[in-house]
Amino acid sequence: MKVESSSGKIIRRIIFVSIIVIGLLAVGVFATRSDINYITIKFSDETSISVMTTKTKVSEILEENNIVLLEDEEVTPSLESDINAAKTIEITKKDSEPVVVAEEVSSITTEQILGNYVTVTEKIITEQVEIPYETVTKDVSTSGTETRDTVLQEGENGLKEVKYKVKYQDDVEVERTVISETVIKEPVDRIVQISSRVVSRSTSYQASGSGLTLANSVSGATPTVSTKSVSAYTATGNRTASGAWPSSGYTVAAGPSIPLGTVVYIPYFANYANGGWFVVEDRGGAITDGHIDVYMDTAAECINFGRRNLEVYVYY
Repeated sequence: MKVESSSGKIIRRIIFVSIIVIGLLAVGVFATRSDINYITIKFSDETSISVMTTKTKVSEILEENNIVLLEDEEVTPSLESDINAAKTIEITKKDSEPVVVAEEVSSITTEQILGNYVTVTEKIITEQVEIPYETVTKDVSTSGTETRDTVLQEGENGLKEVKYKVKYQDDVEVERTVISETVIKEPVDRIVQISSRVVSRSTSYQASGSGLTLANSVSGATPTVSTKSVSAYTATGNRTASGAWPSSGYTVAAGPSIPLGTVVYIPYFANYANGGWFVVEDRGGAITDGHIDVYMDTAAECINFGRRNLEVYVYY
């Protein structure tokens, strides 16, 4: 009978333990390999990759492979789902009309694109602008009588220089802003006098002395009425053109179209002693047909009167 040595028993024991360990490792490897999945991930640009993972949830698989969905992309199955039986994850574009948009853009020409741009420019310009005159009305008429408007002074527009900032859009003015204004010429007011209309004069008119006599002399006659430039003059030491000495409240000088001896009525002097009645007795080198020169006693009166545009009634 053979007796087994102690060294042989040890070797057999080592071999037995090794077989058990190898078996356990094989089972562990098999179990581990059974949890691994091979997944295909397809992208929207028609490319794809294959990945190996032990995960089953779509979002985890994408995260594990550093794949991030864009705003216009979606995934099948959904992020919270497990992979399907085909073990495929498909990333596609969301519903949109990219092709239509591309077609529309491609149909626009370069000229059309450039045509949509608007050119905006600004310029500083200076213009001369008229300043409208104003009309001033003076009412010297008698209450309850028929009136007549007489222009004592013609109006005249003024002038100013205006600086603007002007904005143009494709050469079309769209905005104008005033920067400054400078008056070059002040306007002149138009002065209109409202006076009582006088067609004829008779002894009923409030005049005395020579004025009353003159009024009576043209009673019932129809005068020619016009606005004339009326000034005043005083003694020169000479007789008038008619040969008479000039007399205040009676004598006037007129142009050659009005004969000497013609009776003239000037409403402005209605409150004077002569009632506004005069006789053309004199001429003057500067006296034209549109001018009447009234004789007054003193130079101070002449200066105070000055020159006025007045309504004049001429009884030819």
